[in-house]
Amino acid sequence: MRLKSNIWVAAYLRRCQTEGVFGAVRRRGAEEAGAVFVKVSLLDGNAMLYTPAPQAVYDDGRPVDRFFVPVAPQPLPEHTIEERLTKEIRFDPDAWIVETEDRAGRHFLELARA
Repeated sequence: MRLKSNIWVAAYLRRCQTEGVFGAVRRRGAEEAGAVFVKVSLLDGNAMLYTPAPQAVYDDGRPVDRFFVPVAPQPLPEHTIEERLTKEIRFDPDAWIVETEDRAGRHFLELARA
């Protein structure tokens, strides 16, 4: 059983705060199991977007982990990220959007192995 989305988001934002990175919930989704999207603003007009990893990357022995994948290998213009988030919300109205700001692009997420 995976950790509830609202608890995971609260813990993630606390981690960001301890590292000196500002973060906030932009959109609350379903508390139990809403998908979490993390936008990292680089404060220069560009950003990275991390989406939930496909189910195929999860280890049956550790189903509580949350893994993420970047939508692109390099930062994208913020308006492109915002367009993608709008589409995601239309597709899944239970989704969460968390946004952080860090010029270095630190995200503190567990990334899925390629």
